[in-house]
Amino acid sequence: MSSLSSRFKTTDRAVHAMRHNPKFSQRQPLRRSLRRLVQSELVATLFAVGLGMLIVAAPAVAVSDNSQIRLPELGDSSSGLVSHGREKELGQMWLRMFRSQVRTSNDALLQQYVEDTLKGLAQHAPLEDKTLDVVVVKNDTMNAFAVPGGVVGVHTGLFLFAENEDQFASVLAHELAHLSQRHYARTLEAQRNSTLPTLAGMLGALVLAATAGGDAGIAAMTATQAAALDSQLRFSRQNEQEADRVGIDTLAKAGKDPEAAGEMFEQMLKATRYYRRPPEFLLTHPVTEKRIADAKLRASRMPDVHNSDNREYHLMRARIRVAAESTPQQAVKRFQAELRGINDNEDASRYGLALAQVAAGKPDEALETLQPLLEREPDKAAFVLARADVDLAREDYTSATRRLDKALSRNPGDHALTMGLANAHFKAGNYLAAERILERHSRVRRKDPAVWYLLAETHGLAGDIVGVHEARAEYYILNGVFDKAAQHLRHGVRLAQNDYQMHAILQQRLKDVLKMQQDIKEL
Repeated sequence: MSSLSSRFKTTDRAVHAMRHNPKFSQRQPLRRSLRRLVQSELVATLFAVGLGMLIVAAPAVAVSDNSQIRLPELGDSSSGLVSHGREKELGQMWLRMFRSQVRTSNDALLQQYVEDTLKGLAQHAPLEDKTLDVVVVKNDTMNAFAVPGGVVGVHTGLFLFAENEDQFASVLAHELAHLSQRHYARTLEAQRNSTLPTLAGMLGALVLAATAGGDAGIAAMTATQAAALDSQLRFSRQNEQEADRVGIDTLAKAGKDPEAAGEMFEQMLKATRYYRRPPEFLLTHPVTEKRIADAKLRASRMPDVHNSDNREYHLMRARIRVAAESTPQQAVKRFQAELRGINDNEDASRYGLALAQVAAGKPDEALETLQPLLEREPDKAAFVLARADVDLAREDYTSATRRLDKALSRNPGDHALTMGLANAHFKAGNYLAAERILERHSRVRRKDPAVWYLLAETHGLAGDIVGVHEARAEYYILNGVFDKAAQHLRHGVRLAQNDYQMHAILQQRLKDVLKMQQDIKEL
């Protein structure tokens, strides 16, 4: 979610109780700007980015100052390549740092779609470990990336460039190929006697790409720094050829059209001609006419696969297009024009129009727009959630919660429906009901910051102050803000002294966080 540029929104009633109850008198106010927190408490994280720039510009021996905090190199001239286990551990640390500095999407339906798409591809990719951590970056630039340890990132802008699901999947398959072939580690092996790319350098480069055009200070880096950081993400021509080959093979095995890889490369090449700045992905994965031809030739040797042009992809694309417009009113006009004229998928255009109408404060018009979709597919999660949004806009909370509860009973465990129902209960003031749902869900999705964020808010309004501290600590851990996580855990330990089990859980978690802090200092 766009977590570290927002703030927790626990109501004044809960905050007042915590401030004025002597039991909680030592607790700092909950309603604090997280932007200030980034500036004051993430200096160590920014050191990692700064050091990444230095490593690019100077020999590795020139940056051996242990007083600076940085992520480690993936290998060195004496130890050889890191193990898969260590790679996983470093990937998790990288992900926490990355989340602390970029805007990520809080759209549960979109997150679920990307996760499912990657999972489907990973089953057919030659990955030793097929478990992946997925981060969706809220940025309109076209980019995707994979980081050692099974971290895969997707910019929402990729949906704006890829015209169908197979093209979208071709980019993801290419990134999975880099992971499966361990190109990052192999690059280190090949460069033992020169400057070694590091996870810190990758962090800096990808944060730079993810904050392009934003208000983050990192986005103000000079062109020279940007070029240096881009080099952290470049692979050799041989690596790229191998990723193309493995990626296209993965596409075909997953039942996707292998021709889509060449089509996507063509889309990227067009971007260099008609856009002032090429897509971020293209800056680190250069495309030539020869590469396009090679991809098409390789695909032509694969068994024919019919391009399904999956409608689900177009629905997700519509969600992003609504958010990409300057105003909801502008989005309404855009989708209305599509329904009257040419569109990629009529259902998606209708769906996008309904979402835009809700955002523009016109729930009655949205319901009229949505009705044909609901009549044909009353149980489809995307349409049920849109219908619930209409209820919520009308402040008909009972209908929204009943509708979502019924849908979830038919699709138990569905992430988007679960978050939708919890949010509907939260808005209705049914805090205990939302709390029960989110507590169960947090055990399933322990590494999802959006779940812990909403659970912390819900705990506060339900009166579970220890729960507030626990949930916020988990949220801050996932976002790499260890000082703040430790602070909340210490408060929780103090308040849970009469609850042996909770006290022990929080104490152990505090030890975990302190170890994370120490690990960073030692890197």
